[in-house]
Amino acid sequence: MTEALQTIPLFPLGVVLFPDGPLPLRIFETRYVDMVRSCLRGDAPFGVVQIRTPAETGGSAQLYQQGTLARIVDFNPLPDGLLGITCRGSQRFQIIETQRQADGLLMAQVKLLPADTVLALPPDYEHLARLLRGVLPQLGSLYAAADARYDDASWVSCRLAEILPLEPPLKQQLLECTDPLQRLEQLLPWLEREEDESDGEPDDSAT
Repeated sequence: MTEALQTIPLFPLGVVLFPDGPLPLRIFETRYVDMVRSCLRGDAPFGVVQIRTPAETGGSAQLYQQGTLARIVDFNPLPDGLLGITCRGSQRFQIIETQRQADGLLMAQVKLLPADTVLALPPDYEHLARLLRGVLPQLGSLYAAADARYDDASWVSCRLAEILPLEPPLKQQLLECTDPLQRLEQLLPWLEREEDESDGEPDDSAT
């Protein structure tokens, strides 16, 4: 049986949106203001997809082919006159075909991808959940309303992947990974390396 396709507007960005992750945006281009209004009226999502290579003069940006649906959970006018929105990631999708509208908005036919398998966080990774418990409250209001699931391997791996300063291609690779344990395995060496470098820094108080 052929899977049904959906047509959604795309918002290409230089970031990766993970399922259940927050994304604040400042909207100023007319095409995206109109897109936001349409999504709010229809309670519909739009697609966030990472830019692979920026647009050259007279050309179009090259995009990765997998992204994440974004649902608007809050919006407000900003002091500078722009529109501020807060989105939350939901389901991942695969781009099948794109078409640009007359106003420049990119529309895409997409296939929705299955969610990660629900797996309990293994004991070997519980220290990562403890790390998140300490870090997320320091990131302000974005995570204040999050449905925290520190015992869920997928949720923990996605939160780590989105907050760590990883290179964009690695973040995209982690988004496209469908096994939360494999995602954690890919993150663990990076985290251990960062911890080792931190432990090796000289003590500024030493004389």
